[in-house]
Amino acid sequence: MKTIIIGGGPAGMIAAISAADSGSDVILFEKNEKLGKKLFITGKGRCNVTNNCEKDKFFDNIMGNSKFLYSAFAKFDNHALMELIESLGTPLKVERGERVFPVSDHSSDIIRALTKGLKDRAVEVRLNDSVKEILTEDNIAKGVLTDKGEKYTADKVIVCTGGVSYKSTGSTGDGYIWGSKTGHRITTPKPSLVPLVTHDKWVYDLQGLSLKNVKLSLYIDGKVKYSDMGEMLFTHFGLSGPLVLTASAYLASAKDYKEAYVIIDNKPALSFEEFDKRLIRELTAGNNKEIKNILGEIYPSKMAKIICGLAGIDQYKKCNEIKKEERNALVEITKKMKIMVNRTRDFDEAIITHGGISLKDVNPKTMESKLIKGLYFAGEVLDLDALTGGFNLQIAFSTGYLAGCNEGGGYYEY
Repeated sequence: MKTIIIGGGPAGMIAAISAADSGSDVILFEKNEKLGKKLFITGKGRCNVTNNCEKDKFFDNIMGNSKFLYSAFAKFDNHALMELIESLGTPLKVERGERVFPVSDHSSDIIRALTKGLKDRAVEVRLNDSVKEILTEDNIAKGVLTDKGEKYTADKVIVCTGGVSYKSTGSTGDGYIWGSKTGHRITTPKPSLVPLVTHDKWVYDLQGLSLKNVKLSLYIDGKVKYSDMGEMLFTHFGLSGPLVLTASAYLASAKDYKEAYVIIDNKPALSFEEFDKRLIRELTAGNNKEIKNILGEIYPSKMAKIICGLAGIDQYKKCNEIKKEERNALVEITKKMKIMVNRTRDFDEAIITHGGISLKDVNPKTMESKLIKGLYFAGEVLDLDALTGGFNLQIAFSTGYLAGCNEGGGYYEY
């Protein structure tokens, strides 16, 4: 059995290990000068390699088509991945939110472990070698043609080329081109886990301000699609930070929406009535002071002027002159700060790609194409994505491992 794998990222490396363990002679083509180039920058260089949660929680974090992953996850789940990496000499640790990192906090150690796995199994790794075309005959994959004009034959070709996020790492959408040429449907790729561009220009005046312990809710066409508490960041173009990146995944999954906006609750621990009482106390104590100075005690100082403007209050007005209607406006803005969203930022800033090879054209029990025998897809090239926390890398590892197996998955319900 001869297997060719295109792409040396997480899906490609684990597919090569799996294929070799299944008895294949394996060649892995990587157009970059080294393996795992995108893996190297994940988790801010620490590599959140997976999540230690249980199966149900794992599937709760998949943005759509989660049932497609049943066989892949049953064959090679998060615990199997952790065991493999540690057996290859890289100890792991579990942090907040069950996120798994190398003990060293260096993503290079994850790449080093997987590289050792390839070397131990005598996988032939061809760096700086780009595949130009997948060779097929009578709807059967026969091998590949490289940019150097060299042909390589194989019984099995596995495409692990990723999406189109972080193009500098080599993710340039090659897999979509080959998939389309061989008749596969492509779900339109969109940036996901990415900052948001806002319509409201006052947001830009707060650039650099980070808010903690706030509640952010994303509304699409008037319906709340996501809501959670945590951290966010104002930028020169809009919004970023953990809450915003997660919200962007729901925006990327939405189809043909007309309007999107976020609502920020700056004081989620207090009800409207409780915050109003606090505001009354502050205004009473402030008496003859300017309202902007009192608000600087309640919000980050950078927000005081903005809050006044949004509430329609002169920032120099004295506390004892504030009317009930104005106080109500302050409460409303604090608890329901509405920010209109224009779009997400582009692929260059996206952690992952939403969309890709349609799952309707791929057998979930093997990752083999339903159209071309011997052709397989794994990882981000597929129309599969998840929230942050190590889930997207686990998708890559699980689908890659299954694609490399010669016997297929052990569980199927789709």
